[in-house]
Amino acid sequence: MGKTILVTGAAGFIGSHAVEALIRRGDQVIGLDNLNDYYDPARKEKNLREVTEHAKTGKWPGTFQFLKGDIRDRELVANLFSDHRFDAVVHLAAMAGVRVSIDDPGLYYDVNVMGTMALLDACVGRIGSQDKRAPFPTFVFASTSSVYGNTKTIPFVPEDSCDKPLAPYAASKRASELLGYTYHHLYGLDCTVFRFFTVYGPRGRPDMMAYKVLDNIFTGCEVPLYNNGNMHRDWTYVEDIVSGLVAAVDRPMGYEILNLGRGEPVHLVDFVKGIEQLAGRPAHLVPAPMLDADIAYTFADISKTRKLLGYNPQTSVPEGVAKFWAWYQSEILPASASKS
Repeated sequence: MGKTILVTGAAGFIGSHAVEALIRRGDQVIGLDNLNDYYDPARKEKNLREVTEHAKTGKWPGTFQFLKGDIRDRELVANLFSDHRFDAVVHLAAMAGVRVSIDDPGLYYDVNVMGTMALLDACVGRIGSQDKRAPFPTFVFASTSSVYGNTKTIPFVPEDSCDKPLAPYAASKRASELLGYTYHHLYGLDCTVFRFFTVYGPRGRPDMMAYKVLDNIFTGCEVPLYNNGNMHRDWTYVEDIVSGLVAAVDRPMGYEILNLGRGEPVHLVDFVKGIEQLAGRPAHLVPAPMLDADIAYTFADISKTRKLLGYNPQTSVPEGVAKFWAWYQSEILPASASKS
């Protein structure tokens, strides 16, 4: 008998992959997502259809139920926890995006901090009518490498203070990390915080660099190359990210902050060249200055994650880019052609 698991942000990029991984292994998954318009909701609805179809085939032993709703809706969250006894919560719902957060910091605080607090309150029985004698669910939370700011420690280690975030998005995620610790301290909630490093792959968001490069190659639009392209990113394939999430579901550890990356930074220009070679077309790159909220270099120290969870990323950047390109060819290009 598998676990009963709540996945927030279940219709999104990483969330839909996480749901599939969990039902594939036999878990009963309840997905929550508000299907907001940060990007085209039709993309999220398509993700949901794919996940639901996979669950209905019977080839995978798990089950999937979806609920449209907002993590900030405390009554909805309370009722959800009253109706189900969750073994784990995989919390991926958030307002994402470093640059966009500068325009609306209040929204990012409201969703990322207050929404997370509603879930934490439900986990420890502060809201909802769940059995107070039942053990708390394991709380697995998606944070971001953006919390490291302009750290001088290379590679980035979870023990860094991270007290100087460069954007409201990073600040909201750091605040949520600290909330997780507080609920662990006060109530004994097991909370694993993952700092994600530049995730890419099928179903990727349109605002992410890998997607933008391919999109702009085929639309002819220009791609801004911030810091004149002098940037390194620890590109991490989505399936490797999900492997870490699933491992944490099965291994409550008190309170831990862990990096989820590949541990091999790649220069932005080299990453773009790999995409260009697969697409057979050049990207329309335009040098642009470094933004105040951006980080020039990300590099995950994943030694702690390896030790505690046996995390071992399997997908090299060339392999991951090839898989992403194959998905883009089959799913995005035909849809774009039909609209033109």
